[in-house]
Amino acid sequence: MNANELVAHLRHKGKPRNLESMANFGINVDNACGVSIPELRRLAKHIGLHHGMAFDLWRSQVHEARILAAYIDDYKRVTERQMDEWAADFDSWDLCDQVCGNLFDKTDFAHKKAIEWSFRKEEYVKRAGYVLMATLAVHDKRAGKAAFEKFFPHIIRGSTDERNYVKKAVNWALRQIGKRSLTLNKEAIVVARQITKIDSPSAQWVASNALHELEGEAVQKRLSE
Repeated sequence: MNANELVAHLRHKGKPRNLESMANFGINVDNACGVSIPELRRLAKHIGLHHGMAFDLWRSQVHEARILAAYIDDYKRVTERQMDEWAADFDSWDLCDQVCGNLFDKTDFAHKKAIEWSFRKEEYVKRAGYVLMATLAVHDKRAGKAAFEKFFPHIIRGSTDERNYVKKAVNWALRQIGKRSLTLNKEAIVVARQITKIDSPSAQWVASNALHELEGEAVQKRLSE
């Protein structure tokens, strides 16, 4: 199938009840079909890597087609320009997270873009910066702790952003870095305590939520084993 046929297939497979569920989770469904993530993953497995088709799917502007594009694109062929252009198109938190966590965090530019985008004003581009910090902490097994320590000042800065989808990503980044190793856990806890001193409702939430998990018995036990 080509991209147009794939989009037609997605429209056919979409279910109204899925659209309703997506909307309930705050997902923008203006250009969505109502196809589930497991179905998109099955389709991606059947297609395999296809950089050109990924671009065609992205241009369709269809929500699920764009998620599918992230699944089938070849991260080795992704450029900084592509990352910036796709990030500018983010219009929903789930699209941001799927693209960052399944494609962008595998690229050579991921650490750079995480910091760069954390300075952006656009809600979903800024979110993407912190989502990259979070997903890199999970997926980038080669990076040393210094690579993640570089994110801490940007997490502190971003903690005061009151926008829901930004502050949740800032919190996610802090928690995931703090669960990567015992050393980073201790450092993330120090950062969270610094954030508690900031006079901002968002910062207070980011810090308290992170501390609850990072100091919790489950995380401490896993990291100490």
